[in-house]
Amino acid sequence: MEEIVNKVAKSGLITIDLEELHTVRPQLVYDIKDNLFQGIVLKEKDFRDFIKAHDWSQYQDKDVAITCSTDAIIPTWAYMLLTAALSAYAHHITFGTLEDLNRELFSQTIEKLDIDSFIDKRVVIKGCSKIPVPTSAYVTLTRLLKPIVASLMYGEPCSTVPVYKKKRVVKQS
Repeated sequence: MEEIVNKVAKSGLITIDLEELHTVRPQLVYDIKDNLFQGIVLKEKDFRDFIKAHDWSQYQDKDVAITCSTDAIIPTWAYMLLTAALSAYAHHITFGTLEDLNRELFSQTIEKLDIDSFIDKRVVIKGCSKIPVPTSAYVTLTRLLKPIVASLMYGEPCSTVPVYKKKRVVKQS
């Protein structure tokens, strides 16, 4: 009987699964539209009173995106006040949508990776995942890895799309 050989395991490919870098914390959006007077204007005194009276503990250890989903013009200081109130409780705060929040969280996690372990290695960035991985995560990872890897691919180890291959330097004698 012939032994089955796992050629992928012997290939020396290193697979990076961006899904494994996903932050698993509750995420939510704080929409400032709920603080607008008649849905169109933010009154500073009313907003400051709300900030003082609101129970911010409900945001404990959550990732929060703050936004305004209406066309109202919101002064920058309002987002700053929200951030100041949330910062005592929330794990992470950003301006924008949940998609913006995920992009930022992925980017921060990728920037913290020890990329030295990928020097001169053949790397595959896994393409399929059960959670949505923002395209920006692939861009950030490619930017960091390209200068140091021997080759960079996208997909699954058994079926990859070549992205980059370092040119071999031929020594002249």
